[in-house]
Amino acid sequence: MEEQRDEIRSFIMDIRTLPTLPGIVTKLNSLADNEKSSIQEMARLVSSDQVLSARILRLANSPSYGFYRVATISNAMILLGVDVVKSLVLSSSIFEIMEKSVLGLWEHSLGAGVAANIISKRLHLPECEEISTAALLHDIGKVIIHLKLEDKYVDILKMTEEKEIPMHEAERAVTGTDHAEVGGWLAKNWFLPEKLAIPVTCHHDVESTVVHQAKTAVVHLADILIKAAGFGFSGDECVSCIQPAAWKSLGMTEAILAEIVEELEDKLIDAKNFSLEIQSADEQQL
Repeated sequence: MEEQRDEIRSFIMDIRTLPTLPGIVTKLNSLADNEKSSIQEMARLVSSDQVLSARILRLANSPSYGFYRVATISNAMILLGVDVVKSLVLSSSIFEIMEKSVLGLWEHSLGAGVAANIISKRLHLPECEEISTAALLHDIGKVIIHLKLEDKYVDILKMTEEKEIPMHEAERAVTGTDHAEVGGWLAKNWFLPEKLAIPVTCHHDVESTVVHQAKTAVVHLADILIKAAGFGFSGDECVSCIQPAAWKSLGMTEAILAEIVEELEDKLIDAKNFSLEIQSADEQQL
């Protein structure tokens, strides 16, 4: 089992095997790391790929962020921040695969982004856009497992159904790792900042976080609320309890939670419409 885990990790850490856009990714990382680079330079680079630009603008205008008037990549970078746009660039091809092969997971991830946006704004947390992006990416490891371990993925789904256990527990039993850890490896390989990588890695274990615990707690809570709402399909039907560390970190109360759930119910209608729009647009491009 440990040997299989190491094999999976080696694969994830080999960027040549990942479904990304190496040329643009490399250049964007270089520009982002250069203090002299401007937003306009980075926007021109991303805009050089029309398909990629369209996908970034769709996500920037999604209910996960609540802007709806982002017309250019430059505006997206100003409103969302360079780190958020960079992570969306890096994950764009993965989301395309999600929409086509694991649609329920795409909708679950979109819903988690919406929920995280509501939670973080309701609690007046800083960097709401980054938290929404972390929630949007939180299950990215499931896509890699589905792509590269398709036979094991079937075994994992079967185990979650037969034993009625969460997917990450079944993943551990079958592969020796889980989607949160795989997502963490991917985030490291993509050079995502800790404020995005840690919530992805620890959204099932909030207590283990030393830094960015509040962000992780929001992603953890968003994941649970979206599963409870039955929006999309994350791979299992289990709705976990909110971890005490998350509740405490956010200073959550039952009254605040009730308000969040009420607002979320309305926003998920927008999220569903957005998901249908994306599917329709993709079908027209084919």
